[in-house]
Amino acid sequence: MFWKSFKLFKLFGFEVKMDLSWLVIGALVAWSLADGLFPFYFKNLSSTTYWIMGVVGAVGLFVSIVFHELCHSLVARRFGMPMKGITLFIFGGVSEMVDEPPSAKAEFSMAIVGPASSLVLGGLFYAFNYLGRSAGWIVPVTAVLAYLGLVNVLLAGFNLLPAFPLDGGRVLRAGLWRWKKNLLSSTRIASSIGSVFGVVLIVVGVVYVLLGQFVNGVWWFMIGIFLRSAAQSSYQQVLLRQGLQGLTVRRFMQPDVVTVAPSTSVDRLVDDYIYKYHFKMYPVVQGDRLLGCVTTKQLQDVPRNEWSARSVQQLSTSCSPDNTISPEASAMEALAKMSRTRNSRLMVVQDSKLLGIVAIKDMLDYLSIKTEVEGRS
Repeated sequence: MFWKSFKLFKLFGFEVKMDLSWLVIGALVAWSLADGLFPFYFKNLSSTTYWIMGVVGAVGLFVSIVFHELCHSLVARRFGMPMKGITLFIFGGVSEMVDEPPSAKAEFSMAIVGPASSLVLGGLFYAFNYLGRSAGWIVPVTAVLAYLGLVNVLLAGFNLLPAFPLDGGRVLRAGLWRWKKNLLSSTRIASSIGSVFGVVLIVVGVVYVLLGQFVNGVWWFMIGIFLRSAAQSSYQQVLLRQGLQGLTVRRFMQPDVVTVAPSTSVDRLVDDYIYKYHFKMYPVVQGDRLLGCVTTKQLQDVPRNEWSARSVQQLSTSCSPDNTISPEASAMEALAKMSRTRNSRLMVVQDSKLLGIVAIKDMLDYLSIKTEVEGRS
């Protein structure tokens, strides 16, 4: 669901990033405000004024979403939950939690503060709008304030829907968790409700399209798809975390590693390693020293007629936090890193020495067998 994101700034120690998809929605918001909403309600202003209002409104929406997610992150920090940061993407924003909340109270507090903060912010915008109109401020200013007041109230209302992983769904999960004393069962129920809400929004989108409102229909359809997918993946994340809880990379590490010497030619790499072992990544080792790794993807940059003349050393990349991990790191950390970097295997390294390889397949096979043996409970 996420495109490439880039860092904007740091706020209270949290890294705020913007997914490239938010540039699309930001432009669409500015255009719809400048060409639709503001001209409809506020007549006889210049085109330039409408566009300034539209851009300011889009920036205000950006600030509102950051404020909403920042409040989530601050409360999470208070309960000792590590947060990677905040990412803005096409459907709004998300606070990146490293782990699940430690208790139902922490879950409820972190979830409810989001809609509450949006309501407070919406109230402030409405208050400034009222004061501005009373003081005779120009229409463009009061109009934008009214819009930002409304959009924050709508943001709070939508997030209060009891559809996990929306804030309302997390409040629901917190209540179920407190009652049932079981995080997995509570997440399963809340996620199921979130999936149902997603289906409802998909149906609403289809109805809009059939009624001729194509843009509205596509928008609600996409939100429904996202909500359903997010609900299902959130439950799977809890399953993964509980299944891998307390386990380290060393538990899944394969010590017998197929390594490649730096002097190996590319054609020998293909014939003697890739076509034989079917791995997509191979550590490059000289003696007992790990030099880096070579992947099948890197072969795409080498013409076929140059394979015999090029060596692995010329092709390999150095070790980095993206392709290595400590043997004492948690298995969940390894899985998250593989998901983020799209590497199916990581080199397990300690003191610059290669100890083994950890593969996503081994961890998923373990989880599959554990689920079969122990059951969903």
